[in-house]
Amino acid sequence: MRSIPRSRAARAMAGRLSWGLGDQAVSSLTNFAVGLYVARSLGTSAFGMFSLAWVSYGVVLNLSRGLSTDPLMVRFSGVPADAWRGATRQATGTALTAGLAASALSVGAGLLVGGSPGKAFVALGAVLPALLLQDAWRFAFFAAGHGRKAFVNDVVWGVALVPALYLAREHDTSAAFILAWGLSGAVAAAYGCLQAGMRPDPRGALDWVKRHRDLGTRYLLENVSNSGAAQVRMYGLGAIAGLAGVGAVRGAELLLGPFLALLMGLSLVTVAESARVLHRAPHRLRHFCAVLGAGQAAAALLWGLALLLVPDGAGRFVLGEVWEPASGLIVPVTIGIAAAGFTTGAAAGLRALGAAKRSLRAQLIASAAYVGFGLIGAFLAGAPGSAWGVALAVTSGSAVWWRQLHSALKERRTSEKEEMGTS
Repeated sequence: MRSIPRSRAARAMAGRLSWGLGDQAVSSLTNFAVGLYVARSLGTSAFGMFSLAWVSYGVVLNLSRGLSTDPLMVRFSGVPADAWRGATRQATGTALTAGLAASALSVGAGLLVGGSPGKAFVALGAVLPALLLQDAWRFAFFAAGHGRKAFVNDVVWGVALVPALYLAREHDTSAAFILAWGLSGAVAAAYGCLQAGMRPDPRGALDWVKRHRDLGTRYLLENVSNSGAAQVRMYGLGAIAGLAGVGAVRGAELLLGPFLALLMGLSLVTVAESARVLHRAPHRLRHFCAVLGAGQAAAALLWGLALLLVPDGAGRFVLGEVWEPASGLIVPVTIGIAAAGFTTGAAAGLRALGAAKRSLRAQLIASAAYVGFGLIGAFLAGAPGSAWGVALAVTSGSAVWWRQLHSALKERRTSEKEEMGTS
């Protein structure tokens, strides 16, 4: 009798994971296409400038997720529809508010810097609110188990991106491509309102942050330390090795784009799925997280091996002049991403447990190693040294994450035994 519900639960989980992979495949392939198009159009140095703006967007995105959609995923996955709708209005309103604040900072910084870099950051500021809102809809749909809606939303973005890139090609600047990417995302953000049948409620942002500050504050610090470390490393690499070094590293990461689609696609649903495993069969959480992490690490290594077999002619056709410096970084970048894939299993488990203190501790240690080893490597050997330093940092950081998950599970078992003893 027990095998039937378990079988149904497994099929339901597989369906949700499939939509997560499909959604991220669309999202990452559009980002991958933008990266390739810009790399071929602008060259290594200008692509480096575009990459700095992209990394800065990542910091803001993770800040928004920490305050808005991370608590939503942990506390409102699989809840009744009315509870989800009320929470989603506030969470998306929080994301929109964060986007408006970040927009003002980005535009101000761009006007202060001036020149081509300044124009790139002004363009980024113009599209940040819409980009954060679109991302919030995706997470909200997955929290409700409606991965199909997130998939369709990203398809809309991809379709809108085609004419936008064509128009940007007429100007051939980093700022033009950022606007094309962001404004097509705004189309998807507006469509998300129609899909959900509601609008974001920025007025509820403060209440949302206050009610979930126990998770939100720690997830904010955790997410920003993660993406902030990437930003500091890239800016430091640019100062040490120049924008060409930034372009080379970003080009190598871009080559791992299809695997990153898998990594980020699973991340959309792994927290919600881990929470379901915890509620249904808590003794299986460690196994679920281990399988999840090991599978992603293996996929990254296989993809990296395939990239090493790509002929130089084909590589130059795809990336243009960025191929030559980027291809020399495939091995260290693959190792680093494989280690990051293994880490996601532990991270999903910690978030499902609500162990925000432990996940924050692990992230801060990993981020410090990422920046430190990445910049030391850059001083010693430029872009290749930075890539190897990051590979070492992420691999050692993975051990920290899994140690924290082990401790959190042990604490949970101890707490359950004490509760049973007192009852």
